[in-house]
Amino acid sequence: MAFDYQNYQPKGDKKNSDFFNEFRPKIYERRKSSGIEDLVGGMRVVVMQVEPGTSVETMVELYAMTPYRHAASYIGETHRFHVLHSRPVFPAIILMEPLSPSFEEYVTRINRMYPLSRATPHSRYIGEIYEGGPLDEIRGALEDQAVRFEYPGEVENPFYTAEGFLFSMPSDFTGNRIGYSGHDFNDPDSLGLGGRFALTAAEQARLDAAADFAESSGVGELLLGIDHMATRILAADREDAILEFLTQVPYYFWGAYNIKDMNSSTNVNRNGSVMDDKLSPAKVFTANNTPSFVNSFENRPMPTETFVRNYGRRMHHIAIEVQDGDHAAGEKNVDFVVEALKERGVPFLAHVVGECKDEPNLKQIFSKHSKNTLLITEYVERCHGFDGFFTKDNVAALTEAAGQDEQFKHGQVFD
Repeated sequence: MAFDYQNYQPKGDKKNSDFFNEFRPKIYERRKSSGIEDLVGGMRVVVMQVEPGTSVETMVELYAMTPYRHAASYIGETHRFHVLHSRPVFPAIILMEPLSPSFEEYVTRINRMYPLSRATPHSRYIGEIYEGGPLDEIRGALEDQAVRFEYPGEVENPFYTAEGFLFSMPSDFTGNRIGYSGHDFNDPDSLGLGGRFALTAAEQARLDAAADFAESSGVGELLLGIDHMATRILAADREDAILEFLTQVPYYFWGAYNIKDMNSSTNVNRNGSVMDDKLSPAKVFTANNTPSFVNSFENRPMPTETFVRNYGRRMHHIAIEVQDGDHAAGEKNVDFVVEALKERGVPFLAHVVGECKDEPNLKQIFSKHSKNTLLITEYVERCHGFDGFFTKDNVAALTEAAGQDEQFKHGQVFD
C-alpha cells in the first residue's frame, strides 16, 4: 500500500508556522501531479569529497568504523573517485578527491568562509543521489518549480553534469546537493567516472588491515548500514530547508521535537516507500530555536547554531545502525563496538547515552569529527524493536557533547 502523505499527521512538539502547514500538503500534491512521485525513488548514493591525498586514509577510516568496503577506483578530468559498497540494497558511497590542491570550486569557496573549515577547504559532504529517470523529465518538472540544476560548462567539477547524472545546485539553506541517476551503482564500471585504476600494494594492504580488524574484533558483523544523516542549519532556514527537500524527493515530514535544554529542534524526514530506513536513510535537519543574536539576551546553550557559525551550513553526522542484541555478560552490542573502536584509537565524545534494558529504547554515541571528512559518526542501537526515531534526552546529551568539541575562541565570544 502506498504511503498516505496527505493524511499523515507529523509527530512531535515543535510548532510549525502557518506557512509551513499550508505549503507542506501543497508540495505533496504537486510532487504527485508533476510526476516527481513516480520519477524519483530512494537514496542510492552518498557523495563526499576529501582533501587531495587523503582518500585512502578516509577509506581506512570507513573500513574500521562502517560496513563500507572499496569496490573500484577511477580517475577523471579533475578528481579521483572511489566507489564503496555495504549491501547491494543499501546506498553506496562515492568518495571524491581533487587531483590538485589548487582545484577551486564552490566547496573551497564555502569552506574558506568559516573558521573551523578553512584548514580543509576541499572536505565536504556533497549530497545524495536518488534513483530517478528519465532525467530530462525530472529536470523539466523541477525547473518549473524553481529548482536549479547544473549545466555543462557552468561547474568546475564535470562529475555534476556527467552523462546519466543530474545534480541540483547546492541548496541555499543546507549547502547540500540532490542528485538523480538511473545508473546501476552496484556496477561501478557502468558509471563513467573515468579510467579505472588499481590501488597500490601498500594502499591495498592498509585497507586489508582495516578489514582484518573489523572481522577479527567482531565489530564488522554488527554494523548494519546508514540509519540517518543530520544537517545543521540556521534557525530561520529550518522550514524552508525541509520544504525544499520535500519538493525534490519522495520523502515525508515525519515530525519535529524541541530539544529545550539545547535550544534546538530535531526535524526528521523519512521515505514512506521503505520499511527499513537503511534502504533510503532518513534526512534530519537540526536548527536553533532562537538565533544567536536573540539568544544572547537569555544566554542559553546553542551548540547547533554554534556549529553553523564555525563550519557553515553542512552535514553534521551520519548514523550507523548497530545490530540489536547482547554481546557478552549483558553488554549491549553498541557498547562492545565503541570499546573495540576506542582500543583501535577512535576518539569519541562523552559516553554512550540511553538505556536498553527490558523495554524498547535507544543507545547512541557520537565519535569526534573525522579529520578527513569533518563528519561525526553516530552509532545507534534500536533495542527491543524500538519503533520511534529518537528520544529527546538522548539527542540533548549528544548535542551537548558535540557542542563542547566544536568551539571557536574569538575575542570575548567563545562558541
